[in-house]
Amino acid sequence: MQGKELSEALRSGKRVYGTRLLSTSPMWPAAVASAGIDLAFIDSEHVPLDRNQLAWICGAYSARNVAPIVRLPEPDPYRACMVLDGGAHGVIVPYLESPAQVRELRGAVKLRPLKGQRLKNALDGKEELGDELQTYLGKYNRNGVLIVNIESVPALEALDDILAEPGLDAVLVGPHDLSVNLGHPEQYDHPDFQAAVSTIIKKARAASVGVGIHFYTSIEQEIEWAKEGANLIMHCDDLNLFRRALSADLKRFREELGDEA
Repeated sequence: MQGKELSEALRSGKRVYGTRLLSTSPMWPAAVASAGIDLAFIDSEHVPLDRNQLAWICGAYSARNVAPIVRLPEPDPYRACMVLDGGAHGVIVPYLESPAQVRELRGAVKLRPLKGQRLKNALDGKEELGDELQTYLGKYNRNGVLIVNIESVPALEALDDILAEPGLDAVLVGPHDLSVNLGHPEQYDHPDFQAAVSTIIKKARAASVGVGIHFYTSIEQEIEWAKEGANLIMHCDDLNLFRRALSADLKRFREELGDEA
């Protein structure tokens, strides 16, 4: 799946599948692609990656028809342009809390390389860009996907206005930060957290915006959210999946062979 296909799928409500990838091994993209994912969630917020690493990782996944989507370290349109120039098919923007931030990121993701006052005028509705330029920018940014993290009470309060901004492809709940901001750290079964997630799912799908939760604790819970309408299935990450599988295998060895851990 390329960025254009991903954007169309997210908006239409079709389910797409991805995982967060921390490994920078050159052998990883082929192995991950063979598992059948649609997008690679490459995290530059919490993972130490330089521009060179990001560029070859994005190229490797894109070549295997897996859309590389990079999470930025901050809601910065210039950083968005940087990773897109490096081969990303889209960005995930952390801790976004206002429609104005969505508007700025839309300029970077959907109207790149236009910058400066003309971009600001276009985003503010003060200037028409003309058919020729619009056609060029649409083609130039055909794979640009804009996903924003909803991770706080202020973001929930501004959710209607955030979802109303044109160019937004999906929202992705950051469960850990959201639970902390709600005052119930890591209590993912708390009624306030569950209600917040349900509200985000309902409102996003009503606005024809994709929605998902980056979760890593319970597949059963992820399935329940998908049944509610979440269509961006962002399941776990490679490090935790490896740890779980290895732990389960080693446990079985020790139980079968009578060894202590």
